[in-house]
Amino acid sequence: MIFAQSELLLAENYFRKGEYEKAEQLYQLLFDKNPQNTTYLKRLISCFQETAKFTAAEELLQKQLTKRPNETYLYVELGYNYDRQQLKEQATTQYKKALESIDKYPEFGGYIARLFKENSLLDFAIEAYQKTMQLNPDLNYNFQIAQIYGEQGSFEKMFTAYINLLNTNDAYLPTVQRFTSPYITDDPEDKNNILFKKVVIKKSISNPKNVWNQLLSWVFTQQKEYDKAFIQEKALFQRNPEFINNIINLGVLAYKAEDYKIAQECFDFVKEKSPLGDYKRIAASYVLQIAIEVKQPDIDKLFSAFFDEFGQNSSTFQAQLLYANYLTFQKDQTDKAILVLNEAMKHTTSKFNHAKVKLQLGDIYVYLGKFNKALIEFSKVQTSIKDHPISQEARFKVAQTSYFKNDFDWAKAQLKVLKASTTQLIANDALELFLIISNNQPKDSTDLSLNKYAKTDLLAFQEKNEAAILGLQSLLNEYKGYPIEDEALYKQAGLFVKTNQLESAIKNYLQLIAINKEGILVDDAYYQLAELYSTKLNNTEKASEYYQKIIFEHPSSIYLVDARKKFRKLRGDAVQ
Repeated sequence: MIFAQSELLLAENYFRKGEYEKAEQLYQLLFDKNPQNTTYLKRLISCFQETAKFTAAEELLQKQLTKRPNETYLYVELGYNYDRQQLKEQATTQYKKALESIDKYPEFGGYIARLFKENSLLDFAIEAYQKTMQLNPDLNYNFQIAQIYGEQGSFEKMFTAYINLLNTNDAYLPTVQRFTSPYITDDPEDKNNILFKKVVIKKSISNPKNVWNQLLSWVFTQQKEYDKAFIQEKALFQRNPEFINNIINLGVLAYKAEDYKIAQECFDFVKEKSPLGDYKRIAASYVLQIAIEVKQPDIDKLFSAFFDEFGQNSSTFQAQLLYANYLTFQKDQTDKAILVLNEAMKHTTSKFNHAKVKLQLGDIYVYLGKFNKALIEFSKVQTSIKDHPISQEARFKVAQTSYFKNDFDWAKAQLKVLKASTTQLIANDALELFLIISNNQPKDSTDLSLNKYAKTDLLAFQEKNEAAILGLQSLLNEYKGYPIEDEALYKQAGLFVKTNQLESAIKNYLQLIAINKEGILVDDAYYQLAELYSTKLNNTEKASEYYQKIIFEHPSSIYLVDARKKFRKLRGDAVQ
């Protein structure tokens, strides 16, 4: 046995290296000892074919068929042997024999189909799978058929096969979503999207059931058509109230995509219809977040009503943090915010929740310009929770606060560690701030450009956007031609976008590019211009122009993959 295993390993090694004659000798020995082993037979035939010994392969296959006429899958191998010699007619004759044999030996149907597929005989493989299922309705090869249609580019047939698979068992829903998702884009007018919806709707008419609504909701979500997904989810809820959880999930997705209107409708629906207090509370907390995002005028009343209904306790901990943040950055009521945080601290024993409170307290002290107090709070988090993303966040806040107070060397020391953070967002933020300091740190006592830039950065942190814009303009006027100029233009452009001053933002980005086309922020400026024209100004021509700038002029940019994808979509390509 050990000897046979060593022979097999050696034979496989020769085969993979393309040394077919050496492999043939070993597989011949192995096959002679065990003529019922189909692996040895197949490998031996392949060795013959790779060395153009087609007659030897044919004789061996004919011999096997004579000895074991029920092993009709060998007709596939015999036909493929003819195919390798360009003898198409003879090959087809053998393939048809293999297909016809399924009537007599249906147990070989799946294996015959698999052999066809392995030899890239895809139409024959589909026919074999379909015939096998007709003979034995308990078998389901729709998944295999769907994959073959995908390889052929027959997408409507592929989708139909996946839907037929799902029709047999609702449990296949995640599988169908996973294998169809590469073909579905976020464009409702994409040909594949239209085909897929057509197939699902057709099946839903002939055999109505919940899974079709679930699948349509999923497709609409991929297309970011959350309103249409909501219609499907409401239909599901009407049949089964347990689907309320899907509406919460949809609301969260819409919220993250900044479709606040539909998110609000989802959460209002949950608040009205759900019998579960937890679901009502989750929905109500998101309503608060939406109110802050869209700057509703009655936010204070919403918070008051929320806490009246759900209380200030462990279950509303996150809402208490949200309220404190709102009081600080939107209302400038820091004393009240600190009281809210101290109250929140009483309702949790989790060290991670305590850390969140301390981080937020630190942010309040930064907002107030009390940097040393802020550093104490952030340092407490670093000490209490080590080797965790919260600790890394605290370290970044230490660096950022040190930067705000113009302690640039200490800030750089912290940022240098964070550049290798396992949390990508923190690593990116750390690298960005590290470069700002490194590229603009004063060489002498007269250069105060970085000090002033940090001051305007603090104003932006404090949500004092107009004051930050004015501060940056003063800096630009005073330090024209200094290294800090491109940073100031880029920062100010971002604030212009935030305050909906889009023309001013565009002007800044173009000025930044004109200063130095080799500057490190040029690809950032091109990308932001493309995004502005694409998402805010609905000018696809301009957006395409700037995406192309990244693709052709900045091939090492971190935006390259995203720019290429978005450019192709604007051009109307089928994005896979």
